[in-house]
Parts: sequence; structure tokens; C-alpha cells
Amino acid sequence: MALTFTDMPLELLREYRPALTAPDDLDSFWAETLAEARATAAPTTLAPVSSPVRALDVRDLTFSGFGGDPIRGWVVRPHGDEPLPAVVEFIGYGGGRGLPGEKIAWAAAGYVHVIMDTRGQGSGWSIGETPDPHGSTAAHPGVMTRGILDPREYYYRRLYTDAARLIDEVRTMDGVDATRVAVTGASQGGALAIAAAALSGDAVAAVLPDVPFLCDIPNAIVRTPSAPFTEVTRYLAVHRDEADRALRTLSYVDGAILSRRISAPALFSVALMDDIVLPSGAFHGLASDDAALEVYTYNGHEGGGARHFARQVAWLDARFGRE
Repeated sequence: MALTFTDMPLELLREYRPALTAPDDLDSFWAETLAEARATAAPTTLAPVSSPVRALDVRDLTFSGFGGDPIRGWVVRPHGDEPLPAVVEFIGYGGGRGLPGEKIAWAAAGYVHVIMDTRGQGSGWSIGETPDPHGSTAAHPGVMTRGILDPREYYYRRLYTDAARLIDEVRTMDGVDATRVAVTGASQGGALAIAAAALSGDAVAAVLPDVPFLCDIPNAIVRTPSAPFTEVTRYLAVHRDEADRALRTLSYVDGAILSRRISAPALFSVALMDDIVLPSGAFHGLASDDAALEVYTYNGHEGGGARHFARQVAWLDARFGRE
């Protein structure tokens, strides 16, 4: 049975702190991973692209992610070369960067909007153009169990590295104020926002994850009735003796562990009728002195929708001095 708001009323949600143990080598694991990626990075490219969105400047982005792999994206901004704050957006499970000009909301609000494509995804509900050239041992369909028995081979090691590397590159882009770079995304995109902020230190000035996925994973894989967490459940139902190894790997990417390394201002959201991502306690792990949680009691995984976006813009404008 799903853990909905009827199981965890708001007063308990505000107190929920999962007992999760970080791997002893968590920091060195990620430091070594990022150092390897940076050592193999090629120059980032930005190319003009034809788009029906004429009121904004749309560019085709290619940068180096994990292992030097080329990762695609879009950069959308108001016309002109004035240095502006940037919002880096990551995409939900199964989706890709979309078509040029498909996502314009943050640019329309006056920010440089950077959208990262998702390696090996982009055929579930929005289009992507970035392959994942790395294979894995036996896995359940989807990406959740690709390489799950070894943290060095796990799919999300590569994807989290892509996200952190993108922060490196955005901060050096012409027309971006490197001191005002925020990260956001919903579901898997929220998990990537948490990872990018946690792994990039003070390079990220604000983090805005919506209904973030990949948090409090040991609880989620036994309580969540819906995919994608059920990919892990089904894998372990077949690989009956591998639970300890799989859970160890998952601890390296658990957002409720990584969030403890975030000190930037943060605006999280949670939906209490969500049967895809359960309340996780990731928000309570933050090391930030400026953190807010928006709760959507009667919503599922769609969260706060356009209403929440309006709150995000107002919140970020206030932190970035754009009121």
C-alpha cells in the first residue's frame, strides 16, 4: 500500500528523518569521479539553432560529461549579452531535452535557461539526443538497475556526473553571472538538482527540486507501488541474493544523503498524494540556513504545476536580487 498523506500526515512529514548511512568513501568517490570527468573534458560548444521562438535566443549546447562523453542541451535566454543569472534544469525520468524552444519559461522570466539532455533516455515522453555509450550487466528494463551491483558502474554515477559537469561549464559561459547559478527539475530532475548542488559545492547558489526522485531509496523501493522504483523491486525479486550490494550502490546516489552537503538556499516541494515519489525527508537533511518546503496536500506526482513555478520565480528573484 502506498505511503500517501493518510499514512504520513503533515505534522509527521515535517519530522520525518530517515536513518540512512552514507558510505565511508562517499566524498572521495565523487571527488575522484568528477576529477576524471574534468580531465577528459573537451571544449563546450554553443551553436545557433532555428526555432519558432523568436523573442528569445536559443542555442544548441554540447558539453563533456562523465568520461568525456558529449552531452547535449539547450541554452535559452533573452536577446543581448548582459550577464544574467542562470537556471539549470534537469529532466524527469524517461524524458530528454525536447525540441528547440520547447522550454522557455525561465528565459521568459529573465534568466539564462540551460536544459540538460538525459543520456540514454529521451524516448518516454519528450525527445532526447544523447546516447549512453556504456553498457551494464543484467538489468531490468529502464535505467534504475543498470550496473546496480557496483557504484562505479551504476547508471546514475554517469548521469550525476553529467549534471555536476554542466555547472562547471555554465559558470564560464559568456552572458552568465557565475555567482548566481540555480538548479531545478522535477522528479528525476529534482534528484539531479540535488546531486548537482551537493557535488558542486558553493558553485550552485540556489536549489529548487520539485517532488525529487531517488531519495530515501531503501524505503521507496519497498513502499512505492509505481515505477520507476519498482524496477529495483523486480530486479531484486529475481536476484534474491544481491540486495546488500544493490543497496550499497544506491546509497552513493541517494538524495536524502547527498542533501546533507547542500548549504545553498533551497526551495523544495512535496505532494502528499504522490504514489511515484513518496515523502523522503531529503529536505530535512539540508545544511542550509535558508530553506523552504512547499506542500501540495491534494496533488500527486504533478506537484504544484504552474502555481509552483510562479512561487519559484518569486523566491529566486528575491535571493538573486531581482525583485
